[in-house]
This record gives sequence, C-alpha cells and structure tokens, in this order.
Amino acid sequence: MSGPDHGRASEEVLARVVREHAGRLAACLVSLLGDFSAAEDLVQDAVEIALRRWPAEGVPERPDAWLFTVARRRGLDVLRRESNYRAKLAQLQWPQPARDDDRLRLLFTCCHPALSPAARIALTLRVVCGLSTAQIAAAFVVPEATVAGRLTRAKRKITEAGIPYRIPDPEDLPERLQGVLAVLYLLFNEGYLSSTADRAQARDLVDDAEWLAALLADLMPNEPEVAGLLALIRLHRARGAARFDSRGRLVLLADQDRGLWDHAAIAEASALLMRTARAHRRPGPYQLQAAIVACHAEAGSFEHTDWAQILVLYDMLLHLAPSPVTRLHRAVALRYAKGPAAALAELTGLERPLARYPLYHATRAELLRELGDTDQARECDERALTLTANPAQQALLYERLSWR
Repeated sequence: MSGPDHGRASEEVLARVVREHAGRLAACLVSLLGDFSAAEDLVQDAVEIALRRWPAEGVPERPDAWLFTVARRRGLDVLRRESNYRAKLAQLQWPQPARDDDRLRLLFTCCHPALSPAARIALTLRVVCGLSTAQIAAAFVVPEATVAGRLTRAKRKITEAGIPYRIPDPEDLPERLQGVLAVLYLLFNEGYLSSTADRAQARDLVDDAEWLAALLADLMPNEPEVAGLLALIRLHRARGAARFDSRGRLVLLADQDRGLWDHAAIAEASALLMRTARAHRRPGPYQLQAAIVACHAEAGSFEHTDWAQILVLYDMLLHLAPSPVTRLHRAVALRYAKGPAAALAELTGLERPLARYPLYHATRAELLRELGDTDQARECDERALTLTANPAQQALLYERLSWR
C-alpha cells in the first residue's frame, strides 16, 4: 500500500478505535486518577501519538491496548512529580471487554446531582460515550461554545467536590437515574442517525446504548422507565435492515420494506413493554415513546397505522415531558390523522426553539409542498440542508430539491 493510502487506512482504523474504546479508556483512567480532565488529556495525547506513528509503523495488533499503554506511559511522564498518581498508573491494567461495567460507574459519576442536568448529560456523552463537542451540540440543538462551557464547568466541579467514582448506594440511585437515562437516549439517537458527515449511522454507539441500558435494567429491575428505554431501543433496532437502501440512502418509514424488519425482536420488545406496564402502572416518557414506536412496528402496513392511538400517546407524552421536538413529532402524526393544514398549524411557535433543527425545516417543507406552496417548501428544504451533516439526510434533501 502506498504511503498516503496507508496513512488514510491507519487514520480510519484509529477513528474507529477511538469511537469504540475512548469511553472505556477514559473510564479506566478516571477510576484511579479521579480526574476527568487529566484522563481526557492522556487519551488525547495517545491519539496524537498514534496519528504520527501508525502511518509509518503500521496499526498494532491490539490498537485499543496500544492506546491504553501509551496513555499510561504518558501519564507517568506528565505526572512524574505526583507520586500518588504514579503509583496508581503503574498498577493500572487494560481490562478485557467483559469488564465494561466501569462505564456504568462512570455514567453515575457524571450524573451526580451536584451538576446541572444539562452538564450531566453533556459530560457523560463526552467522557463516557466519546461523542465530540459538535455531536453533543447537535443533540442539544445549541452552539458548540455552550457545550464546551458546560463540559469545562462540570469537570471542574467533579474534581473540586471530590465526587466519588462508583455506582451510588441503592437509596441514591433514583435521583441520578433520569440523567443516566437521558444520556443513553441521546447516545442511541446519535448512533441511530449520526450528526456527523462521515457516516449515516453509528452502529457502535447503538450497540453501546443497548448494552448499557440492558446492564442498567439488571441493576434496577423495578424501574419501569429503564425497561421502557430498553424496549424503545430494541424496537427501533428491529427495523434497522430497512432504513437505508443499497446506496446508503435513507428510506422513510412509509417506504420501508416491512418484510426486512426483525418481527421476533419487535414481539419481544413489545412484550417487555407490556409486562412493565402491567407490573408497575407508572407510565413515563420512555415507555410512552416505546409505545409509539410499537404502534408503528406492529402495523401490517403504513396505511394501517393507528394514528389516533399515536396522537393519544403523544398527548400523554407532552403532558409528562413537554418539549419542542415532541411537538414536532406530534405534528407529523397529525398530518396523517387530520391532514397537512392541521399539522402545519401545530408547528406554530416552534420556529425559535427548533431553528437549528433540520427535521423541523424538512417537516415544514413536506407540509407546505402538500398544500401547494412549492416555493416556500423549497426554501425550507434548503435550510434543512444547511443544518445537517448526515450524508443520508443530505442525499434525501438533494433528491427533493432536484425534483422541484
């Protein structure tokens, strides 16, 4: 392989390894250092060294362990004057994948009630899940600078307050649960439809979200919202084979081949949701979202979707957890239940909170086009195109624009 090609190949491997293992690596370092910033710096240093050495020396057989070894050695150099750190780093070992429960401990550490809700989620997505500041900003629909400030303040707070790195005592779990669930939900969303330009979806993030949700369900079997989130993730994953065509283009729900869906997985996830509802009778936002997805998944065809039931579920969801994004999704359901004019009226007041959200503009474009306002619809599609980096979303929007 030529030099430039070899360099590109090693960079691709490094990018994949960082996506898959940065969270584990950070968790392992934080577990002994107790310092988020120091752990992140060590990971970043190791990545920079890999960028210089792998193109010339080749990708190591165990790239994840290589990064860990370099991070530990770098820590010994940088922290040489800190005898306590040096002793801890010297004892640190790179764990086998089966010991990934370190990441669950790190999840609960990041979701300490001493941090603001937004800071908890941003910190966890960055440190535990390895998302970039740009990806987190896209998930929150806020500027990158806002997220960067939250991260800096959160890390400083954890260090100054001496927040312990451990899963809390049973009586302390509930107060941190909502933050943990929110992180796993956003992690899944980023994997399900990526906000970056290099890939349409990120299966490794989806895998992480499901694995951690299942681990959390084992830890907290009597929390219905944990089961609800796990069912939600599995229901979405069950139609993964139909979401993209052979050219990698996004296939909308109405056009998907339902024969490609994993109907056994749909049945299992729906059964989990039903058992949870009957046992606890405490509906929450994640259970309701899962119920909405189940309505779609259990319909024999798009035409047979029970839109009236979906609207009822959205109304319940808005009552429990009102948000502009939920209102947007309700408008999509309203389009099929009562027509595009009613759906467009539902979007009133969402212009400002969803100004940076591409799906808002794309949805508005579809409604305007259906009502005959093709010029304004085109403007909305063009606006959506400027706001998304996802290649599959871009391809769909380009197609729409080329048709008009």
